[in-house]
Amino acid sequence: MEVTLLEATEDPEDLVCKAARNDYSAEFVGGQSLEATMEDVDGDTLEEKKETLIGHLLKHGHYGPFEHPQITFAVEGVSRSCMAQITRHRHVSFDVQSMRYVSFDDVDPADVREGEMVVVPPSATDPDWVGRNQKTDAVDEETVGERAEIFRDTIENAVQSYQDLLDLGMPPEDARFVLPIGTEVNMVMSMNARMLMHVADMRAAADAQWEIRELTEDLLDIAAEWCPLTFDYYESEMKNRKNRLAP
Repeated sequence: MEVTLLEATEDPEDLVCKAARNDYSAEFVGGQSLEATMEDVDGDTLEEKKETLIGHLLKHGHYGPFEHPQITFAVEGVSRSCMAQITRHRHVSFDVQSMRYVSFDDVDPADVREGEMVVVPPSATDPDWVGRNQKTDAVDEETVGERAEIFRDTIENAVQSYQDLLDLGMPPEDARFVLPIGTEVNMVMSMNARMLMHVADMRAAADAQWEIRELTEDLLDIAAEWCPLTFDYYESEMKNRKNRLAP
């Protein structure tokens, strides 16, 4: 999996602060500098004032201003299973690689055994991996070896069957039905800062599935550079709270 920043609102936290101050300002924020807009906020420097205001907004649940900054990510190589989970967030905009128009007829089925084209879950190869709702604890090396062989045989056969069906003239939109849910897919996804915090509440949680948790942590790493004050407060004060942020 690889997550890349495609596009993002410049100076997003300036925008958050201007939007928030608009709610309580007698002056029109569109006609003044950020320094003037933030004049009455506590802090010796503009950066301290922004930190004060952003912390106050998040602490008191005033999330509306965080809906203005937008960010777009390109995500490479997540499973269809992970894609199905993340696309349940209806306030995020998605474009997903089509398996109707993109065929995978140039992939060597033997390479699939080594992790090409299909995401291999850790439990297929790691004897110490314990997942959610697992009925037994860690298994021995022999058992996980059998597990890995069954998994790799199955996906290799599925990809070979898919390519055989294409060779027999079946359209890709129908041949894809035999491919596993772990088949890799690429996505482009856009959301605002508030929605990203909501996604993180749900998908970076300890009980989330491992792949979508990794995806969300990668999103948060990029967001930490994009909106440093916001996501520093989120990580330190909000991420592990019981009351989750609504979209």
